[in-house]
Amino acid sequence: MKARVHIMLKKGVLDPQGEAVRHALGTLGFSGVEGVRQGKVIELDLADGTTEDTVKEMCEKLLANTVIESYQVEMA
Repeated sequence: MKARVHIMLKKGVLDPQGEAVRHALGTLGFSGVEGVRQGKVIELDLADGTTEDTVKEMCEKLLANTVIESYQVEMA
């Protein structure tokens, strides 16, 4: 069983990496990019029967900083 966790900074939180990517794209000639938000994806290989609630608990305790990040869990 697999789970994929998408983690992004919450709206209103400064994203210096995203801003650096936006600037670099402009420097390379890609016009029209008004904003970039950078996040991360974590893929977990889980034992059968692991619940989405367990993965959410993992996010709350370790994988995401819930003060400044939001997350979304996909179970497969």
